Amino acid sequence: MSDSAQQAKAQKKAYDEACKRVLSERGIMAHILKACTEEFKDCDLQDIAKRYIQGEPSISRIAVEPEAISPRIESEQTEDKSGAEGTVYYDIRFHAVAPVDGRLIQLIINLEAQNDFNPGYPLLKRAVYYCGRMISSQYGTVFVKSHYEKIQKVYSIWICTMPTKKWEYNISSYQLTEKHLIGYTQAERSHYDLINIVLVCLGSKNHKQLKGILRLLNMLLLDNISSQEKQELLSKEFNVTMTPHLEKGVAAMCNLSEGIERRGERRGEKRGWNLGKQDDVLEMLKDGVPFEKIAQYTKLSLEAIADIAKQNKLI
Repeated sequence: MSDSAQQAKAQKKAYDEACKRVLSERGIMAHILKACTEEFKDCDLQDIAKRYIQGEPSISRIAVEPEAISPRIESEQTEDKSGAEGTVYYDIRFHAVAPVDGRLIQLIINLEAQNDFNPGYPLLKRAVYYCGRMISSQYGTVFVKSHYEKIQKVYSIWICTMPTKKWEYNISSYQLTEKHLIGYTQAERSHYDLINIVLVCLGSKNHKQLKGILRLLNMLLLDNISSQEKQELLSKEFNVTMTPHLEKGVAAMCNLSEGIERRGERRGEKRGWNLGKQDDVLEMLKDGVPFEKIAQYTKLSLEAIADIAKQNKLI
């Protein structure tokens, strides 16, 4: 791998880590939970942030063998690994309690920041797998033997920054439901309502054109405005407490994003882009330039760039 490719890869990794740090801030997670989950939709944002989110969210990659039974009820796993199933990494994973019917229920929540909406497989199937792993990994950590009544509901929430046009600015939820084939007897919902997937799709608009959680996330993750502007909007418009952790994360995201953009612009100037040529796209892909930047410099669609990447086995 060339020095420039290594530099691009390191810069992309640092940017992704900064995004995770920002999204794992309690004030940001509170907005996401209120907008994307039934359990928190009527809760006060400050209550979600300070009372209901439990402990510190895990954003590191800690290897866990789910087959090994050990007393880790209070511990958090950010990586599940088994010989048969391979390794799964979670961007952010945390516990929360939610007020339901006058009592608090336990939830395990996974939050993912996803740039590639078409990674070569249906993204929803990956989300289903993540939920399945969060359920199965509770054996030996949340319950043992036949105490299935202790299984905790899991959420996998995906923030998709570059979806297809059809999916732009949609928030969709997927869960288990009851369907009667014969008869009308109803099971208690809490006995089967244990898996919920949410896709939050952003897009190409400016945050000023949006409302609610889409406005917040678009501004935070996509808008080309300064770190200071983002911090002021978070504080004044969304009432997010600006902690040192969040300030550093937002500043790092903005700085790294600007660096990636400048690098792409310099590369474009150096080569004198002949727009639409596959070899230009391939060189940018190999250097780790994000799809959206390639689209900006080459005027190709994201779908076309993804097709070129797939044809050349780069994704």
